[in-house]
Amino acid sequence: MTPTLDDRPGPRTAAELFWAFSAMALQGFGGVMAVVQRELVERRGWLSNEQFVEDWAVAQVMPGPNVCNLALMYGDRLFGWRGALAALAGLLAFPLVLLLTLGALYGRFAQHAAMVGALRGMGAVAAGLIAGTALKLGDSLRRHPMGALPALLLAAAAFAGVALARLPLHLIVFVLGGAAYGLTWRALRRGERR
Repeated sequence: MTPTLDDRPGPRTAAELFWAFSAMALQGFGGVMAVVQRELVERRGWLSNEQFVEDWAVAQVMPGPNVCNLALMYGDRLFGWRGALAALAGLLAFPLVLLLTLGALYGRFAQHAAMVGALRGMGAVAAGLIAGTALKLGDSLRRHPMGALPALLLAAAAFAGVALARLPLHLIVFVLGGAAYGLTWRALRRGERR
């Protein structure tokens, strides 16, 4: 049985939550998801991998940036609206200052060969971070209520739809997300009957 959020250690104050999300945000070049998963699950132990995957799935289908949605949900769950604001502010405050500074520098040096090369290199790093996190999260599919094979098939179908067929994301979310919801609901109902 997956531990509940109450069974896991967590931040003691909204201020601790702010600083934790600030630290995560400042590590997240090219995407914060990999950093947030490592920090919340592996380093701090505030969420189990399964809890992270569930929260990330909800954050993914909500409008807006996924990691902001996750920060709002997690902060709200722990400290109400103060926690939601603390997590979101931690995620956005320092990166905003950094982004404005780097944006000004980029405007001045955008045509410089070193700047062009650095940005291309960061693209490869970002792709590697996403792929590595996907492999870590894939481990939780083995324990998914619908079973590993249906979960892997849905994940492969989502990848094929987005990367190969270039289908609109909302179509993938509604069709495959709806199928995953139905299969999971059926598996959980079957498990309750036993």
